[in-house]
Amino acid sequence: MPRRPASLITAFIYAVLLAAVLGSILQTQYNLAMLQALGAPLPAAVRLRATGLDLLGFAPLFAVLVGLAFVFALPAAAWLGRLLLPLRGLLFALAGALALWLAMSLANALLPMPTLIGANRSLAGTLGLMACAGLGAWLFARLSRPLARP
Repeated sequence: MPRRPASLITAFIYAVLLAAVLGSILQTQYNLAMLQALGAPLPAAVRLRATGLDLLGFAPLFAVLVGLAFVFALPAAAWLGRLLLPLRGLLFALAGALALWLAMSLANALLPMPTLIGANRSLAGTLGLMACAGLGAWLFARLSRPLARP
């Protein structure tokens, strides 16, 4: 059997990290945009500091949510990807995006606060977070694909 370009665990970690970092940045900028719409002055230095703090504080929590979503989504996408090989990357991206949507919906239904993630309060924010997860899952598909046989 041909070697894989990266181990599945390494590919999974990279995929979760990419989705969590992008999602954290999106979440921060979304929240700051909402504050700015209310008239709050937000210079670039404040935006950068808030982004850095959220990468340290929010990204790990989001990584757990993404990781749990990917544990279910990526094996399902791998199974479908064997059947529909030309669409493998797209299947992984869709599976990752949909799994995150389901995880956020479940978290919002089970937790006492109205919405766990602020960006998830609007369709645009939710779609943005789903796109971040889709990119992470697509990265997993790229890193975990088997090498072509010689």
